[in-house]
Amino acid sequence: MRSISAGLVACTLACTLLLAGARASAQEMPAMAKKLGCTACHAIDHKLVGPAWKDVADRYTGKGVTTFTFKGTEYPLIEGLVMKVSQGGSGNWGTVPMLANDPKGVHKDDITELVKFEQSLAAKK
Repeated sequence: MRSISAGLVACTLACTLLLAGARASAQEMPAMAKKLGCTACHAIDHKLVGPAWKDVADRYTGKGVTTFTFKGTEYPLIEGLVMKVSQGGSGNWGTVPMLANDPKGVHKDDITELVKFEQSLAAKK
């Protein structure tokens, strides 16, 4: 009876540690994403209203894309994505438009850092 209890405790502990490790390794949205309201429409690993950030990263950085066309003009990838996040738009991920998040450019540096973080989520090949 004692060895069964010890084995059960060891198994429970191992499972708990595995689950804790899995939770700790999952990336969380940066605090700035929460502050700027990105989390209302986006999650890192699954679609909400807008695409998952990981899916955006895989579509661009994950496929080696280096430019982004915004309103008919081609820009370096990060710059173009920052413009898209700031000014909003539609057509890249379906019919639901992305609202303008920073049309006056007040948070350009913060949005640039978030876009760089988001692109860092691209699947490594």
